[in-house]
Amino acid sequence: MTSTANSSEVLLRATNLVRQWGGLVAVNQVGIELKRGEIHAVIGTNGAGKSTLINLLSGEISASGGTIEILGNQVTKWSQPKRAKNGVGRSYQRNTIFTELSVFENCRLAAQAHKQDPWLFWQDANQCSYSVDKANEVIEKTGLKDAKDRLAGELSHGQKRQLEVAMCLATDPVILLLDEPLAGMGADETERMLSFLNELKPNHAILLVEHDMDAVFRVADRITVMVNGSVIACGTPTEVKADRNVQVAYLGDE
Repeated sequence: MTSTANSSEVLLRATNLVRQWGGLVAVNQVGIELKRGEIHAVIGTNGAGKSTLINLLSGEISASGGTIEILGNQVTKWSQPKRAKNGVGRSYQRNTIFTELSVFENCRLAAQAHKQDPWLFWQDANQCSYSVDKANEVIEKTGLKDAKDRLAGELSHGQKRQLEVAMCLATDPVILLLDEPLAGMGADETERMLSFLNELKPNHAILLVEHDMDAVFRVADRITVMVNGSVIACGTPTEVKADRNVQVAYLGDE
């Protein structure tokens, strides 16, 4: 896939998305489009509905209302594994790595899980050229080459976040749903991650949920602002900064 002709292609579209538990409406009539070549950030205070939105888009929870399209397909009723098989990858707020395994094995397992071949059940996993090559590729891309053989549990917090993204990439997604990938990172690690996200942009649509506002306004092409489960603004970083509703509700009324 190239970024030239399809840079504005909508890879994921959610319309009037709702998630309700009893009387609690966690996501209320939310619409969002993720385009190839863009980083689309979602910001809001705790409880705004950001992580619930990611869970809805990835298929981890079902929608109470609204629709979701991925690559032009109606996927509202699709399971999380089926969406993952069709190009959706995500990372989590909390690390979901295998701490007792090496960085390489974590990435290899992610790649192998994505491209399973039941006819090769007898083959040594380390002989699967696809998963081995994919693991080495994402380790190189995410800057973890020097830590390739280290146990995941021995990594710094920032490196664990990098590994989480590497495992996500090992599933070969075109849509990336990243839930606070910068959490706990130092300044240098944050710079590397932001640079890496920019490198991924041309061939991916990226949804970024993040509390680091400096990073968000530096890296995002578009920003959606949520309050109490609803969208109060969506636009470029400049437009969002100038929005009076955002200033009052989130950025602080100056």
